[in-house]
Amino acid sequence: MSNISVKAVGPGTSSLEPERLMGLDLVRASEAAALNVLRWIGKGDKDAADAAATDAIRGMLQYVDMCGMCTIGEGIKDEAPGIFVGEKLGNWRPGSPHVSIAVDPIDGTTLTSKGLPGAVSVIAAAKCQSEDDVALAEVPAVYMEKIAVGPKVKDGPGHVRFDVPVEQNLELVALKLGKRVRDLVVCVLDRPRHAELIADIRRTGAAIRMIGDGDVAGAIAPSMPDSGVDIYMGIGGAPEAVLAAAAIKCLGGEIIGRMWPRDEKEREELIAGGMKEEDIRKTYTSEDLAKGDGIVFAATGITDSALIRGVTVNGTIARTQSVVMRARSRTVRYITAYHDLTRKTIRVASDPGDRQV
Repeated sequence: MSNISVKAVGPGTSSLEPERLMGLDLVRASEAAALNVLRWIGKGDKDAADAAATDAIRGMLQYVDMCGMCTIGEGIKDEAPGIFVGEKLGNWRPGSPHVSIAVDPIDGTTLTSKGLPGAVSVIAAAKCQSEDDVALAEVPAVYMEKIAVGPKVKDGPGHVRFDVPVEQNLELVALKLGKRVRDLVVCVLDRPRHAELIADIRRTGAAIRMIGDGDVAGAIAPSMPDSGVDIYMGIGGAPEAVLAAAAIKCLGGEIIGRMWPRDEKEREELIAGGMKEEDIRKTYTSEDLAKGDGIVFAATGITDSALIRGVTVNGTIARTQSVVMRARSRTVRYITAYHDLTRKTIRVASDPGDRQV
């Protein structure tokens, strides 16, 4: 007999969860970003692509019924055009829900500019109690060291940790997944800083799936069914860690992270900004990075990835694929949309009227 229970929710429900209604609005925004980037895919100009995606997301989010505050934006690492921390998003209609917003108009700007797979547009929103409440963490560092695993590895005794040998973490993952270590697949960003990590993984016999960019999708992969990835390890952007944490909360997995100052100057800047050494060395969990169950995550593919397909055009019809997730119900929906480019318009922040794609 099935042990699945379904709670009926009718018109008389007294407390409607705002994220139940917000998911499709976020998908429309990420779709708009992907469509507005179409003309820049493979053109070698990552800043122009980023600006186009940002313009579309900012424009679309202004019409969403919410009092949104950006707590994780982009542009920190490379001064790219971005939606900035502290920026108000949504229509701010009296009575609208307060939410923290984390956004990366393009996770994988270099991939987009080169026409390579793995670029996505991602947005996360988390319900707050008030305008001053923050549900998606404001991490002051540029980079974080991260380990992400799926629900089977999260549950039960024993957890992955920092400051233990790579082999020990992989043995734990293999045990919980019922595999041999040499049968594991570890996702790692292809960066020079990971040379020692890669060597340690290869000594265990595990396989490595190297990715050139797309830190958010890489960290989510172990929690996605049929992704073929068992664990994500390595150092990547701190904003991407928060976005990944929002999605992972929706999937029942776990991500841990800790700040990774690039040099002594950055460490001193963090301390001057009020951080203590123990704060810098603190291990953040997914709950620390994305608080509560009132979380919704949306992503639209720009180029093909293991998570979702990228934008394709056949004549005048553009096809997008998106995923939207809710933490409270752990529901994951895939949305395939077909857009008639002779009629399709999007709202961009730089233009008061709707723009033809």
